[in-house]
Amino acid sequence: MNFDMNKFSLNGKIALVTGASYGIGFSLACGLSQAGATVVFNDINQELVDKGIVAYTALGINARGFVCDVTDEQKVNEMVSTIEKEIGVIDILVNNAGIIKRIPMCEMSAEDFRKVIDVDLNAPFIVAKAVIPSMIKKGNGKIINLCSMMSELGRETVSAYAAAKGGLKMLTKNIASEYGEFNIQCNGIGPGYIATPQTAPLRELQEDGSKHPFDQFIVGKTPAARWGDPEDLVGPAVFLASEASDFVNGHILYVDGGILAYIGKQPK
Repeated sequence: MNFDMNKFSLNGKIALVTGASYGIGFSLACGLSQAGATVVFNDINQELVDKGIVAYTALGINARGFVCDVTDEQKVNEMVSTIEKEIGVIDILVNNAGIIKRIPMCEMSAEDFRKVIDVDLNAPFIVAKAVIPSMIKKGNGKIINLCSMMSELGRETVSAYAAAKGGLKMLTKNIASEYGEFNIQCNGIGPGYIATPQTAPLRELQEDGSKHPFDQFIVGKTPAARWGDPEDLVGPAVFLASEASDFVNGHILYVDGGILAYIGKQPK
């Protein structure tokens, strides 16, 4: 049997990556573009969209950006309709947009809890719901949800985030169950701790030259003995967005350097 390596190509595909002006979403969108996809992205305001356009252009990527609050169903429907009319039917959706509020549970307001659930769980439902009908008509589609390790683990101060990501994991499985017969695959990526500008303060050396305590904690809990890079997520995303994964559905691919497989070192 000869496997067709062209199945990894995304040539001719249109990919919508939410919240992809910077960070992990930006890296994923760049990877999809390098694999051949036309990239479309959104963010919450014009300033962020403009920032994203500048960054994509600097890499030679002709990305189209939209201002859209992914928790607003009407705005999402309008954005998807515009993309379909002006660019084409969305083949690949990456639900990347998300927030986290690190607040101890008993100190967290219900309003803050709802906000995290709204962005991290309701929004992926809204955007997926908007793109699925055209995917059904076209006869294929790929949906990738950013689920996080916190869809499997709990930790102090992230009750809302863990609840949302756990819900997103199950939404992923349900989309796969409900729409798999239409040749739509919905899978998740669960990043571990990734080295981004947002986590840079946690990796800075202390005044005495020692590593930050949280940096030591993460490296010690990770069999790979390092933080992940955004680029570590690109290969899994391209795979899940491509025809090479056509029989992979409802799966969460954890890209965590082995944290979830590891109980930790025995104390000396």
